[in-house]
Amino acid sequence: MKIVSWNVNGIRAVHKKGLFEPMIKELKPDILCLQETKAEQHESPLDLPDYEEYWNSAKKKGYSGTAIFSKHLPFNIIFGMPEDLARKYDLADDSYGDPNKEGRIIAADMGDFYVVSVYTPNAKDDLSRLNLRHRCWDPAFLAYMQRLGEERPVIFCGDLNVAHTPDDLANPKPNEGKKGYTAEEREGIDKMEDAGFVDTFRLFTKGNGHYTWWTHWANARARNIGWRIDYIFASKTLTKRIKNAEIHNTIFGSDHCPVSITL
Repeated sequence: MKIVSWNVNGIRAVHKKGLFEPMIKELKPDILCLQETKAEQHESPLDLPDYEEYWNSAKKKGYSGTAIFSKHLPFNIIFGMPEDLARKYDLADDSYGDPNKEGRIIAADMGDFYVVSVYTPNAKDDLSRLNLRHRCWDPAFLAYMQRLGEERPVIFCGDLNVAHTPDDLANPKPNEGKKGYTAEEREGIDKMEDAGFVDTFRLFTKGNGHYTWWTHWANARARNIGWRIDYIFASKTLTKRIKNAEIHNTIFGSDHCPVSITL
């Protein structure tokens, strides 16, 4: 089974470029997790008869959103953060609005594991959403993954909007303390690993130079001046079943590229 995750930065835009279906043909995902769909399901131009589609779209038009496309029929689909955790961690206490209304999480019960597509809130250039990220979102999301993990193993994937270590971005020193590379954001990943979730890419590949997002400025992608901010994490109990983990940086259509694991 192959699980692919991709921040498409607008599913209609990728389709209009003619680059979505070629990705499907090349990677052949059994389960496809998307982030930043920026559309509702009825607005999608896609025709994928081999897949069941499940969408969690933002209340705000053309913003955020996640989806799971699966060749295998899930037992259940869960939309968003559980309300009790949203209340416990004050998710709605944010000047930008309630992130639980932004379509940022969708989970599928596949029977012997959960798969979750997540689009973590961006801390913003001025770090105005860092407090939400550090104090509210990251602990709430981790609590949710741990809750699911009490039932069966979990695979969660998506754009976590942080480079975890110096190996995960091309220029760590000048970006220290900036959006996507603050101590607070990186701590969120530390706590995921402390809780027993494994960064699957690092099971197979060490070192730097492996990125999933590039700015549009200064020909960054061609020069591979990027960040690894898209991840697939899995419960430790699944690691023996994971045969490989890849970054597909030759697939275009978004400022992010897809990542995948094979079980």
